[in-house]
Amino acid sequence: MNLPNVRHRGLKRTGVYAGLVLGALFAGLPVLWMALSSFKSNSEIFEYPPRLITDNFSFDAYTTILTDPAKLRFFVNSYVIGLSVVALTLVVAIFAAYAFSRYDFPLKRVLNVVVISVQAVPPITLLIPYFGLMVTLGLYNTYPGLILTYLVFTLPYAIIMMTGYFNTLPKELDEAVKVDGAGPLTALWRILVPISVPGLVSVGLYTFMIAWNEFLFALTLTRTEDMRTVPIGIQLLMGQHSYEWNEMMAMSVLGCVPILVLFLFFQRFFIGGMSAGAVKI
Repeated sequence: MNLPNVRHRGLKRTGVYAGLVLGALFAGLPVLWMALSSFKSNSEIFEYPPRLITDNFSFDAYTTILTDPAKLRFFVNSYVIGLSVVALTLVVAIFAAYAFSRYDFPLKRVLNVVVISVQAVPPITLLIPYFGLMVTLGLYNTYPGLILTYLVFTLPYAIIMMTGYFNTLPKELDEAVKVDGAGPLTALWRILVPISVPGLVSVGLYTFMIAWNEFLFALTLTRTEDMRTVPIGIQLLMGQHSYEWNEMMAMSVLGCVPILVLFLFFQRFFIGGMSAGAVKI
């Protein structure tokens, strides 16, 4: 055994582990500070020298949020909008991806380019046009207004990913269903969709994360507090004369919980769906 090579590999591995640990600390320390600050009072958050763990551990910030109907409304709005966007995105993406994957039709390549191009448009450039459109259609400060707006940003990615996933499934599956006398919809919903669960999960998680975390359009396309979402609710805790920092931290923690829970339970499907869908469409 060549000892210099073994030593070199050991040092290299140690360097990789050290880099990963430093990266984890860099990414995780703000989250840890946020979580621990939610159990402090406002004065303790800015005391010097700073302390991660407080001596006066308190759930007051969480109690204030969870017992305030106005603040709970922010979470209800986010769930309604997020789940609606996920459901509509998946249904439309499944049909569109099936068409792109299984059929040849006029302007197919042009439509592919359009889908990819929409994904490349910076959302902020569409803010004013969408504001005017929603006001004209009477959808300003409504659930449908936000849901339809978010669909524009989630559908291109969903169609691209699901088309790539369907392309990995053999067309013989569709032909076998036709031999049994069933049509394309049967092949889609009874064969391809059940097989495509990893891809659907990855698209659903990505879609929900966009709808849950989005701030700019949620702020612009809503007016009243009963239509605000969680990111806007956190911003509203910044008062004119004082900031409720501990409540902001607590609401931020509560806002992170749905995404963390979804990733913990579905990470296996998410990784599998991302890798399987990342193919040429």
